[in-house]
Amino acid sequence: MTETQERRVVGLVAGSHVVNHAYLVALAPVIGAVAAEFDVSIAAVGLAIGVQGAVVTLLQLPFGYLSDTRSRTAVLTISLVVGTLGIAATAVAPSYYWLLASQALLGVGIAGHHPAHYPLLATASSETNRGRAYSLHALGGSLGFAVPYAIAAGLGVLGLDWRWVVGIVAVLGAGFAVVALPTARGFPSAIAKPKESDRPTTRPSLTGIRRGALELVRASGLMGLAVLSFLTSAAAWCIRTYTPQLLTNGYGLTPGTANLLVSGMLVTGAGTILLGGSLTDRIGPGDVALGGYAALAGVATLLASGSLPLALLVLVLPFSGTISVSRPARSTLADRLSERSDLGKNFAVVTIGISLGGAIAPPAFGALIDLASVQVAFGVVAILGVVSLGLTQWLLARVDGSARNPKATAGD
Repeated sequence: MTETQERRVVGLVAGSHVVNHAYLVALAPVIGAVAAEFDVSIAAVGLAIGVQGAVVTLLQLPFGYLSDTRSRTAVLTISLVVGTLGIAATAVAPSYYWLLASQALLGVGIAGHHPAHYPLLATASSETNRGRAYSLHALGGSLGFAVPYAIAAGLGVLGLDWRWVVGIVAVLGAGFAVVALPTARGFPSAIAKPKESDRPTTRPSLTGIRRGALELVRASGLMGLAVLSFLTSAAAWCIRTYTPQLLTNGYGLTPGTANLLVSGMLVTGAGTILLGGSLTDRIGPGDVALGGYAALAGVATLLASGSLPLALLVLVLPFSGTISVSRPARSTLADRLSERSDLGKNFAVVTIGISLGGAIAPPAFGALIDLASVQVAFGVVAILGVVSLGLTQWLLARVDGSARNPKATAGD
């Protein structure tokens, strides 16, 4: 790998992550307007987002298998094309049931990104730059989360409705795909496809699938990371989806101001990702993960109080994205627990945890908000932060010493 090739791969994958995450949360900043237009509850729109997450969960391992055995760039191509069709269908949805179907289609497109992204990054980056490569990838994802909120804030001033917000996200994603897909086709075969020796020589069978599934379940470190990913994903989905409701209902801000502040929160989270990648390479992923989850618990507790003065709220809110500092650390831990031939499947397992959070959290927290209040929902987020901190401590005690070291050893 040359430095130019490495930068090209990392840049394209990070850009794909921007698009992927913008698609993921396109409905979040306009969830109230969507609910009002279709005359459904906040929880019902959360269910539509959850349908997307459920489809992503179901397709992780199939896409991981294709990435490990056929072509990483082919999986990425499918994801970009189908995802753009799904988000465009969401923008023109004439009914709630159409919205559900379009979110399911969008889930198919979103599902292949991580199983393609992580093997591409692991193949293209050197061991000394791995944490930073994952942090740039995560940075792209966080910027993608911020994009719909920024668009919603800008279009709200112009008086344009939610369809414009989702439609502009679709146009931006389509534009990226037009540029990215020819670039991906030009990647060297060693990057685009797994090694010939790593590809299976026989077709998959039910027995082989069952045996492989049992091996994954018995991998305690990997399963621990999957559970951790679920918990932190659920917390992050509540923060991303319902912070506008917290700010409007709990603190009396206008929707435009709330979306602008959430966009700033997510941009700050993107900056903490770069910090997290650098710290992961310097002090090791274990301690970085612990720090990120401790910060999540503390900041969510402050926000859930509902009593912060406005000036202090503006200072505290951006740091609710500090969960992002732990993302490169979590990716690095998964990398060190994987053989090179299993990267796609293993990262798919971790992503299943993330996707389950995306499937369960929006409708569950939406129902909790309808039944209780948005402050109660953020109190649950604080509890999830504490549980994540304890699970990380448990996991580090049972994973080999590489979790505490900045560099992997030869046996990792």
